[in-house]
Amino acid sequence: MEKTCTEVWKNCLQIIKDNIPNQSFKTWFEPITALKLEGKVLTIQVPSLFFYEWLEEHYVGLLRKTVKKQLGEDGRLEYNIVVDKSSNSGNPYTTNMPSNGNGAEAKIQSMPIPVSINKDIKNPFIIPGLKKLNVDPQLNSNYTFENYIEGDCNRLARSAGYAVAAKPGGTSFNPLMIYGGVGLGKTHLAQAIGNEIKRSMPDKLVIYVSCEKFCQQFVDSLKNNTINDFVNFYQAMDVIIMDDVHNFAGKEKTQDIFFHIFNHLHQSGKQVILTSDKAPKDLAGLEERLLSRFKWGLSADLQIPDLETRIAILRKKMYADGIELPGEVVEYVAHNIDNNVRELEGAMVSLLAQATLNKKEIDLNLAKQMLKNFIKNTSKEISMEYIQKLVCEYFEVPVDMVKSQTRKREIVQARQISMYLSKSHTKSSLKTIGAFFGGRDHSTVIYACQTVEDLIDTDKKFKAYVHDIQKKLKMS
Repeated sequence: MEKTCTEVWKNCLQIIKDNIPNQSFKTWFEPITALKLEGKVLTIQVPSLFFYEWLEEHYVGLLRKTVKKQLGEDGRLEYNIVVDKSSNSGNPYTTNMPSNGNGAEAKIQSMPIPVSINKDIKNPFIIPGLKKLNVDPQLNSNYTFENYIEGDCNRLARSAGYAVAAKPGGTSFNPLMIYGGVGLGKTHLAQAIGNEIKRSMPDKLVIYVSCEKFCQQFVDSLKNNTINDFVNFYQAMDVIIMDDVHNFAGKEKTQDIFFHIFNHLHQSGKQVILTSDKAPKDLAGLEERLLSRFKWGLSADLQIPDLETRIAILRKKMYADGIELPGEVVEYVAHNIDNNVRELEGAMVSLLAQATLNKKEIDLNLAKQMLKNFIKNTSKEISMEYIQKLVCEYFEVPVDMVKSQTRKREIVQARQISMYLSKSHTKSSLKTIGAFFGGRDHSTVIYACQTVEDLIDTDKKFKAYVHDIQKKLKMS
């Protein structure tokens, strides 16, 4: 029985999902739909021209291999690109477009323009003289892409931000909403986009404004009867960076004015960048029509940085400040402050200040003493009994079986992870750990730890298991 286009594409997606990060898969492949399968040619539809260009630039090799695996060596891929979904008038037409080398063709689906635009028609939205204003973008010059450390926690948001900075208003990321918890770098990334645009396109009018500041300006314009000047100013911008849009909650009139400014900018091909502490779907107190517009582009989250990223952030700050710290101090700070980049940098500043003012050498003891102000709960001593209990509960295996001589796979796995975590989270010697887990010798513990480390590097599921258990240990 011949496969349908949906079945072929579903099989392709299963292969693709195993070869790229989950967030990248959700962003670049979940929005794609399979349109048709004619012989050995699979046609898929992508939401925009930028989407097509990104796939061809970053995933062309993977797509080519995947399609050929499903359809044979003669298998080919064609794109159908939706250019304008906002209009439903007129008949769509298609035109062919050369690919970047995978034998694919892109069909652009568009809508005909109802009138012929020529140079003699004046744009009624341009305010004479405003384009010549020297507008201060209100950007912090230290917030750049160069100073923004990339990691798994922010890779999608940073990549999208870079794409927007290269082509403001010309990508499908409009608006670009960056959301995440306090101190994770939302403002830094948003302003880095603005700084990059001003560097490469100095004629662009860029403005950064916090939501609170915008609300206050609106209230002042009402008092001074200058509301038209207020609206005209923001509508004249090429790029607006609005920080902390969750503060619009409950401010109905301000939401209404921003709604109209947003519409004008978006329809004019201008770029809107937003930051928030929550995803659009979780924002409360905002009008539905405004929320729906926040969802038009890309919403990219910033997550808590992992240990390696935190260490990289500290080393970057050390390099920028021209200082050196012992590696064990950097690792200690990064390990103990794990949920906030701002606190991480603050701890480093406090450590340097303490050392300078008191003329003390920065060592591990000083770091431990200083971090008492930053660490809310001092770590309690974690016992091997507790680790064993936690691991057994996680894998749903009997506690007494871990100390037995059984070689059942699930029991061996629980035993090895327990040994590995006991070595990492307790002060027990290898001999003590081996004796605790059924009278085994220290070489068994070494082998168990090496096995776990190898599996963490090669097995995604296993790595997730260990990561989950470590999180539970931290919360205990």
